[in-house]
Amino acid sequence: MKKIIVAVDGYSSCGKSTIAKSLANYAGYTYIDTGAMYRAAALYAIQEGLMNAETIHEQALREKIGNIHIDFRRRTAGEGQDTFLNGENVESIIRTLEVANAASRISTLAFVREELVRQQQEMGRDKGIVMDGRDIGTVVFPQAELKLFLTASPEIRAQRRFDELQQKGVEEDFQSVLNNVIERDYRDTHREQSPLKQADDAILLDNSQLTIEQQNELVRKLFEEKTVS
Repeated sequence: MKKIIVAVDGYSSCGKSTIAKSLANYAGYTYIDTGAMYRAAALYAIQEGLMNAETIHEQALREKIGNIHIDFRRRTAGEGQDTFLNGENVESIIRTLEVANAASRISTLAFVREELVRQQQEMGRDKGIVMDGRDIGTVVFPQAELKLFLTASPEIRAQRRFDELQQKGVEEDFQSVLNNVIERDYRDTHREQSPLKQADDAILLDNSQLTIEQQNELVRKLFEEKTVS
């Protein structure tokens, strides 16, 4: 069975990471969470005083972009992996709404995307990876053998995100979460650098009414078609 690159793109809170993690585990592949990478970069900028809710100090961030080192490590206890920023586990803090908003803003900067794309391409050099994000099939790995593009209604995506935050003990009201989803959709699809769009050869998957089990079954069939042939 040949090794391939699987690119999973789509709108925020569509369950990209859920599908990508499940497929990576099924295939014995490495999972790369590019959204976490942009969140980590945004967290770095916040911690260094290079951005706040209103402003990004672009020149200062440009000068320090090479100091951002991101990697993923499997948890020693339990399933899953954590995101590390310059050696520090930042998995919990990058999942907050503040960092999510900052990540959407910082991802519009060309020099930030160039550096993180460089790191992502290095991670996929030997194939055998599942990578999810906004521009994996169009920019990072246009040669990926299997490309998926996920979508769902904003309301359903907001409810999923709201439930996830509640489970993690993060207090947010539903309307704020919905507004955030709509704002991120606009920024992601209208940014000048690598806007979110479906690759011509990507398979569209609307999972508004699909269960996780149904999604996994469908994606595994698509994966097997690409690796067995």
